[in-house]
Amino acid sequence: MKQSLFCIFLLGVSICACAGAPKDDAKLAEAIQIQGEAFLMQGDYTAALTQLLEARKMHPKDPYILNSLGLAYMGKNRDDLAIPVFKTALALKPDYTEALNNLGAAHLRQKEWDLAIKAFKDVLEDLLYPTPQFPLSNLGRAYLEKQDYMQAETYFSQALDLSPGFVTAAHGLSVVFLETGRENDAVRFLTARLMEHPESALLHADLARAYEAKGWTNEARQSWQNVLHYAKKHSELKKTAAKRLSALN
Repeated sequence: MKQSLFCIFLLGVSICACAGAPKDDAKLAEAIQIQGEAFLMQGDYTAALTQLLEARKMHPKDPYILNSLGLAYMGKNRDDLAIPVFKTALALKPDYTEALNNLGAAHLRQKEWDLAIKAFKDVLEDLLYPTPQFPLSNLGRAYLEKQDYMQAETYFSQALDLSPGFVTAAHGLSVVFLETGRENDAVRFLTARLMEHPESALLHADLARAYEAKGWTNEARQSWQNVLHYAKKHSELKKTAAKRLSALN
């Protein structure tokens, strides 16, 4: 497979231990790569890492194997190992925008905001990149962390212009409103978004915080109840909702 993790098909592959000619080696490496990417999709990062390290031994200069290997490292929360792998993939294939976006994501998780910003802006230079809303939203996140709220609002808004249903960007813009004391904007924005995405626990939590900031206790309590209803079992968001409801009662 030669694209991002989101484009991997789950294929049942039987791996044989007998490699012959170089062409057979290439086929075997690709089969191992595909199986590793299937494990990535399943969230089994240890198994994915095992397969992709083996594939890299067979083809150390394949940028696509390296990109998937970087994602496996990220799945294991080893962004420090993922970053040099993504860089190697880009050295081998400079126009590999998917690897560049993944590099930016790794920098973002490492809190290397300026490096992340550079990577995501470079991604946006590729006019053929199919999902620009993701690097746009990630740019918003990086600028939000740098407390550059004007830039953060710009990029979150651009992401929502391209993908109005993108909850992550909507959450980011809500945080900008709350961090800059614009609770009324947050309430108007979130009320409209929740009409389209009524089951978003994250947006209900943002609305609850906006209501609390305005001193609207009854409305905040109802929003936190909505979070309890929609949030995943045992999630941090569900725990936060329970704590806030206890404090507001």
